Amino acid sequence: MREFTNPPVVAPTQVGGLADAVYENAADDPNRVALGRKVDGVWEDVTSAEFRDEVMALAKGLLAEGVRFGDRIAIMSRTRYEWTLFDFALWSIGAQPVPVYPTSSAEQVFWMLHDASVSAAIVEHEDHVMTIGSVIDRLPNLRRLWQLDAGAVAELSAVGDHIEDEVVHRHRLAVTPDSPATVIYTSGTTGRPKGCVITHANLIFECDTLIAGWESVFQSKPGEAASTLLFLPLAHVFGRMVEVTTIRARVKLGHQPDVAAAALLPDLAAFKPTFILAVPYIFEKVFQAARRKAEAEGRLGPFEKAVEAAVRYAEAVENKAWGTGQGPGAALRMQHQLFDKLVYSKMRAAMGGRIRSAMSGGSAMSRRLGLFFAGAGITIYEGYGLTETTAAVTANPPKHTRFGTVGPPIPGTTVHIAEDGEIWLHGGQVFSGYLNEPKATDAVLHEGWLATGDLGALDRDGYLTITGRKKEVLVTSGGKTVSPVPLEERVRAHPLVAQCIVVGNDRPYIAALVTLDPEAVSHWLEMRGKPKLGPADLVRDPDLETEIRRAVVAANTLVSQAESIRTFRILAAQFTEEHGLLTPSLKLKRKAIEKTYGTEVEALYHG
Repeated sequence: MREFTNPPVVAPTQVGGLADAVYENAADDPNRVALGRKVDGVWEDVTSAEFRDEVMALAKGLLAEGVRFGDRIAIMSRTRYEWTLFDFALWSIGAQPVPVYPTSSAEQVFWMLHDASVSAAIVEHEDHVMTIGSVIDRLPNLRRLWQLDAGAVAELSAVGDHIEDEVVHRHRLAVTPDSPATVIYTSGTTGRPKGCVITHANLIFECDTLIAGWESVFQSKPGEAASTLLFLPLAHVFGRMVEVTTIRARVKLGHQPDVAAAALLPDLAAFKPTFILAVPYIFEKVFQAARRKAEAEGRLGPFEKAVEAAVRYAEAVENKAWGTGQGPGAALRMQHQLFDKLVYSKMRAAMGGRIRSAMSGGSAMSRRLGLFFAGAGITIYEGYGLTETTAAVTANPPKHTRFGTVGPPIPGTTVHIAEDGEIWLHGGQVFSGYLNEPKATDAVLHEGWLATGDLGALDRDGYLTITGRKKEVLVTSGGKTVSPVPLEERVRAHPLVAQCIVVGNDRPYIAALVTLDPEAVSHWLEMRGKPKLGPADLVRDPDLETEIRRAVVAANTLVSQAESIRTFRILAAQFTEEHGLLTPSLKLKRKAIEKTYGTEVEALYHG
């Protein structure tokens, strides 16, 4: 199939903007718990009316401090309650938040603030003040700087106390659906980040479509209030979409800035979300942590059997949904019920106990991992999208999930596969263009169609599978074309592997560089009675090399011999954002990695 269209389920927005939902929610149900806020380590409820009042007070303070309709205001912070507060306060007065990753370098910050002509910035802490301070002499438009950890919200709320509510409402009512809502910079695996101009209509279409089509995910069972804990970065379009969707869907929202298990798991247990939205990396970490725990307790055998039972059970349910099977048989149902008590329920309890569904995006998830979680009682709806598409353009729908794909187009969207395999997209969530970049905009937007640069295929039911990126396709010196992503993902599925990059452009064969997961390796050494090794000795351990070779052999089953990984090298350190080898959204910067590890790459071919 070359093209598939899903009919819309929501009408185009004719009036208003994103902030309206805050005021409408408070008017309709002022005492409903809208958000959770962590104060001195304890979660406190925030009602719709309380949130509206805080948004209003902050909006008045921003006006008092000179922020005007159409101004662009940077927010540089981790995911926290105050970010959502500022977003809706800025939208209330027609201003445009410009999200900045908290890990951005001084030069990256300079570029984004300069390119967007930012007039003020909100930062989280003193380190961010220093980062902006180091480039402030080159930012003549930047007039104000507020620091969250230094009481920015209270300070601004106080200075605007004399302004009447009506002034804010006049600004809010002047916002139209086609007004720019935010400028989100692409994380940029190559070249300089570009600012994607996302309108109020883009975000409203995206969020309302997901609310309508995935109601069973966003709404909980009777008598139980729906809630989610957001730990995705709000600087990323996925996190931003979640923020807006929860407010519009009237789902309780909490914020968690740290995805390390030691910080995240206690908050999941305390907040008890009914669903979560995450990238595959999070689900992989949860699974691997459960596997390590089982092995440490001498229960790896039963755990592996439980995994196999979950996968087979979910596959049988999937087959029944598609009319290709009878569903789980009696023996499998009994086995699944037993493992639910012994294994699956404990995993769900570790995630708060109430989660029954999740949404995943940002990168591809393996079919087996998706099946396992579904069999364990948490259905993960995988989707696909870009910054340029305001997050999701495809997503697996409830009751018709096809694991291993990113689903069909969401309602109101068309996916077209070009002759060269490139994915083209059309829908109300497609952005209006790049800020200050007319040539770059013209290169990707063609009469409303977005040429994504991604490669994919549609099956007979319109479900999309991502196969790679045009710019990342490798061509060996023998002329063989290879998409590295499927190979890399299969290698990365091994518990000991953190990252994998496949190389081979203009080379005689395909090879790979592999980095290790420190937690997994530490556990692996302990379980085998091996001494703790330094990085240099560890990568030469023959048993470890054998384990990684198994991962490579498994990956090679996906491709022909000419496309297979012939050799690999284990690296002593991971690829990090700090060293310029990953984007803030954890995508590989391929050229930078190949340059940094040029010696190691050469050794793969001449070592």
